[in-house]
Amino acid sequence: MKTDIEIAKAAKIEHISKIAQKLNIKEDDLEYYGKYKAKLPLSLIDLEKVKKSKLILVSAITPTPAGEGKTTISIGLSQALNILDKKSTVVLREPSLGPVFGIKGGAAGGGYAQVLPMEDINLHFTGDMNAIEKANNLLSAVIDNEIQSKNNDLNFDTRTISWRRVMDMNDRSLRDIVIGLGGTKGGIPREAGFDITAASEVMAALCLSDDLDNLKERLGNIFVGYTWQKKPVFVRDLKVQGAMAALLKDAIKPNLVQTIGGNPAIIHGGPFANIAQGTNSVIATRMGLSLSDYVVTEAGFGFDLGAEKFFDIKCVSADLSPSAVVLVATIRALKFHGGAKLKELTIENTDALKKGLVNLEKHVENMGHFNICSVVAINKFHTDTDEELKIVKEFVESKNIRVAIADVWENGGEGGLELGKAVIDVAEKCTNEFTPLYDWNWSIEEKIEKIAKTIYGAEAIDFRPQAKNDIKRIIKLGLDKLPVCIAKTQKSLSDNPKLLGRPKDFIVTVREIQISSGAGFLVPITGDIMRMPGLPAVPAAMSIDIDNEGNISGLF
Repeated sequence: MKTDIEIAKAAKIEHISKIAQKLNIKEDDLEYYGKYKAKLPLSLIDLEKVKKSKLILVSAITPTPAGEGKTTISIGLSQALNILDKKSTVVLREPSLGPVFGIKGGAAGGGYAQVLPMEDINLHFTGDMNAIEKANNLLSAVIDNEIQSKNNDLNFDTRTISWRRVMDMNDRSLRDIVIGLGGTKGGIPREAGFDITAASEVMAALCLSDDLDNLKERLGNIFVGYTWQKKPVFVRDLKVQGAMAALLKDAIKPNLVQTIGGNPAIIHGGPFANIAQGTNSVIATRMGLSLSDYVVTEAGFGFDLGAEKFFDIKCVSADLSPSAVVLVATIRALKFHGGAKLKELTIENTDALKKGLVNLEKHVENMGHFNICSVVAINKFHTDTDEELKIVKEFVESKNIRVAIADVWENGGEGGLELGKAVIDVAEKCTNEFTPLYDWNWSIEEKIEKIAKTIYGAEAIDFRPQAKNDIKRIIKLGLDKLPVCIAKTQKSLSDNPKLLGRPKDFIVTVREIQISSGAGFLVPITGDIMRMPGLPAVPAAMSIDIDNEGNISGLF
C-alpha cells in the first residue's frame, strides 16, 4: 500500500492558474508562489454571495491515537461534491511544524483525498506562519525595549507582562525561561516563555479579522500588562500595531492550492483548537463562499473543542450561518473509546465498539444544541468489518441522524459520493436556524459553565483562586462581554485526558483565565493544558529525510 507522500508525488498536479479558472478568478488577481500556489486578493470577497452559498462544517468525535481523518473527509467530501456537479471548494487551516515534526504528522489529508503540493503545504508553505511569528516577536522586542528605555513613559510593571514569544515548533524547554541577562547591555531580567505559533494571539486575531484595517485594530487591542500605577497597557499604547500589520500584509491573503483530482482548495491560518479557536480564517471562509456554491471546512479536534468555538466565536463574530455539520467517526476510534488496546484496533471487536458508541452519542447530542442539521460520516478503513459498520450505522439511524460510509482515503471523491449526496440533501432541505450556545453578554462564569456542563457533560466547575482573581481583573478592564475560548485537552470530553468514552460526574478545573482582547475572546485554562507542546519520545522528525534530488520522504 502506498504512503500518503507516495500517492501525492504520483498524482497529476495542474498549474494553479487552471485551478483559478474553475473559480472564475482572473490570472491578474493571482499572486504566484511558484507554479502550484497563489495568494488571493481580499477584493474577491463578495458578501452578498457569501450569504447565498452553503457552508458545511466537518467535525469529529473525541480524537484518539488511531486517528479520525477529519481533514481527509473534508477534502474527499469537497471532491465528491464537485463530481456531483456542485461547485465546491474545501477551506482548511495551515499545518504547524510542531505536529508535522512531532506526533500528529501533517495536515494535508491522506490517501487520494489530499491537497497538493503536499510537501510545500506541510513545510513552510507561503510563509504565513513565519510572518505571524515575526509580528508576535516584534511586539515582544518592543515591550522589552520599552522596559529598558530611559524614556520608559509607560512605566511598565514587569511582573504583570502577559505577552510571550512564539515559535512554530514543539519545544518544552522554552515554556518557562528567564530573559534580560547580561547586565546593563542585556536588559532587565524577568521571567518569560514561549508558546507555539498556532497559540499566538496574533494568529487568532488574523483568523478573525475582516480585512487589514480590522486586523490593525485587533492588534492594537492586545492587552500586554500593567504600569506600576495599575493602568492597563495595550499594543496601541506602544504604537506598534501598524508595524505588526505591515509584517502580515501578505499573510492576511488566503492561499489557493488544489486537491488530488484538480479541485480548488483554500488554506489559510492555523490556530489549534485545544488552545485557540481551531478554525481557518474568516477571510478564507468568506473567500470560498464568494467563489463557490458549497464550502467544506473543518474545525480542529473533536466537536467539543473546534466545532463549539467555530459556532460560538467565529460564526457569531463573522455572521456566518452553516447549512450542515458533518461528524466524522471511525470504527477504530470508537473501539479505543470502548476500551480496546491500540495494537488490537484492526481486529473485529463488537463489544468494545458498542461500549465506545457513548462518545459518538454525546457528540451527536452536542450537534443538536446548535440547531444545525447534521450527518455522521463513518470514515472507512480496510480493516473495518461489515458487522462493525452495521452496528454504527444502525446506532446513528436510531438517533434520527443521516449517516453515510465514506471511503475517500482509498477512492478519493468517488469514495465520498454517498456522503456527498447525504450532505446535499440535508443542506438543501434544512430549515433550521443556527443558534449559538450562549449570549456573549452573560457573565464569564455563566459562559464557561454553559459550555462545560452542556458540551463536555461536566457535573461542576472549580474556579481556582487565580481564575477568580482573573475574572475580577477582566471585569474591571471592561472585557467580560467577550466570548470564551476554553483551552482543554483534546483527548477527552473532560479536562482529564485519561477519561475516554463519555465521562460523567467529573469536575472541570479552571486554573486561570488569560485575556486575548485583540483576538476578541477570553481563554480559560483548564486541567494541565499547555500552550507550548513537547515532542514525543520518538518524534516524526526522525523519519523525515530529503535526497540530493530534493525528494522528501517520511511526511505523513
